[in-house]
Parts: sequence; C-alpha cells; structure tokens
Amino acid sequence: MRGSPAVEVIGLVKRYDGRAAVDGLDLVAASGAVTAVLGPNGAGKTTTIECCEGLRRPDGGTARVLGLDPVRQARQLRPVVGVMLQDGGLPNVQRAGAVLAHVAAMYAAPADTGALTERLGIDSFARTTVRRLSGGQRQRLALAVAIVGRPRVLFLDEPSAGLDPQARLAVWDLVRELRDDGVSVVLTTHSMVEAEQLADEVVIVDHGRAIAAGTPAELTASDGLAVLQVQTAQHLDPAVLTAALGPAFTVTATGRAACAVTGPVTPEAIAVATRRLADEGVLVTRLEVGTRTLEDVFLDLTGRSLR
Repeated sequence: MRGSPAVEVIGLVKRYDGRAAVDGLDLVAASGAVTAVLGPNGAGKTTTIECCEGLRRPDGGTARVLGLDPVRQARQLRPVVGVMLQDGGLPNVQRAGAVLAHVAAMYAAPADTGALTERLGIDSFARTTVRRLSGGQRQRLALAVAIVGRPRVLFLDEPSAGLDPQARLAVWDLVRELRDDGVSVVLTTHSMVEAEQLADEVVIVDHGRAIAAGTPAELTASDGLAVLQVQTAQHLDPAVLTAALGPAFTVTATGRAACAVTGPVTPEAIAVATRRLADEGVLVTRLEVGTRTLEDVFLDLTGRSLR
C-alpha cells in the first residue's frame, strides 16, 4: 500500500428488484497503483464501480474515494476523478476533437490536448463525428476524455476492448505512466492478459462479493502445482486422465483433442498420463508444463460454466 487507500469499499450492498447485485462486498484500491477488478458477467463488479463513481447510490455499506462519499460529496470529487465508461458516454453528433477540447475546458489545468491526441492517435480522426468512429477509435477518445483533467483517481471500464494490438500496447503504456505519476487506477476487464500486464493488485468478484485479492504473483503462486498441457492426435476424453491421475489433479478439456491438467505435475505423473493414453490407443502429440496463470486461478474460483 502507498499511503491511504484511493478507494475503499466496506460491506457494499446494492439491490435491483429485491435481488442483491452486490452483497456485502469489500474492496481496497491502493493509492498510486493499478487495481484490476475481475469477475464473470453479472458478478457485481460494474455495479460496485458505479457506486464508487457516484453513478449509483448504495443500499448498504460504504464506498469512499479519496476518503469522500462519491454521492454526497460528488462536487468535491468531480475535478479529481476520471471515468471511462464502456459505452463511452460520448455525444454522437460532435467531432472527436471538439469533444476533447470541450471537456478540457472544464478543468482549471487540463493536460495538453495536442500531445494527448497525438499520443493516442486521435489527430487522425479529430474532425470525424463520434457516431462515425470505429469501436477502437471511440475507446481511445473515451480514454483521452477520462484523463484530460489530470485525475488523481481514474476508473477504466474495459479500456482495451475493441483495440488493435498497436493501440492496445499504447493504452497499456499510458496507464503505466499514469500510475508511475501517482494516479490511482481502478480498471475492470475480462482480459486476464491485461490484468497480468497492468495490475499491481487484483480483486476477483463473484456473486456480489470479493472472493480473492492480492498481487498477480500471490494469486498465481503454485504451492507445488503446475499445469500440464496435453494435446493428442485423436479425441481426448478428460475422464481418462482423471481416472489415471487421481483426485489430486484437475483435468479440463481445452479442445476436442486437448486437456489442461492442474496438480503436482511430476515426471512420474506425466509418465502415468502418457501410458494410460497409449493404453487407450491415443497418440500424444504435445506435452507442455507451465505455471498457473491468472486465468487458471479465475476459472478455479468462479467455475467454467456459462453465466
């Protein structure tokens, strides 16, 4: 932690039609750090962030940004908080450059809009109306709008969604620079790679509660576990490996002829797996041992079924 938390949520509750979308959630985002909030669709992460942004009023618990209530003290927070919504919230009939200039004029000491448009490639479509922009161009404009006021706290919702690889890397570099300059960044994302690349802290949310939190390294610590990727020339039934290896291993199909095996992967375990597959007449074409990723942890905690 770097001093007092930038964002602190304690026992947050938010209901819709009597159903709890957020159900006693706790979350802390450190100052001067990037905190990634991950969760399946409907887990409550977006509602939680909207309560922190002052867009929704909690039904219970507390949300504080820089120690202030985002709803009751919105006027004090507005000049120092940047928000990038997933749908952009941008006026469709205005030109991109005019939108950015208009927002910049609302701040006493905005960032250099010329440098910002060049950095994010907005100068190439500055005279195009928002409704004619591609999804990736809208994302870059929405990010510029969120940071032009030099915020102390920045909320980003899926910041790299729809971006091509070049734009994604440029956005990631910019987020890192903002963090290094002391900006507290809270981002929601479905991209495990984005979270691994950017986050100092990760909070995993499911069923309206935070179920895990820590650095990416802490969450992916193996504790003696590894992941064995198995690919075969024929259909691969996960049940075959499950029966051969026993309950200490978790076997998940990753394709018709591929499985991921998580557990205490040793040379002996690999030999058992390949021998059992050979007995079943299945030819192994690739074996690869790796460490657990953030996606492995996420799926272990939230399950693999569709929501």
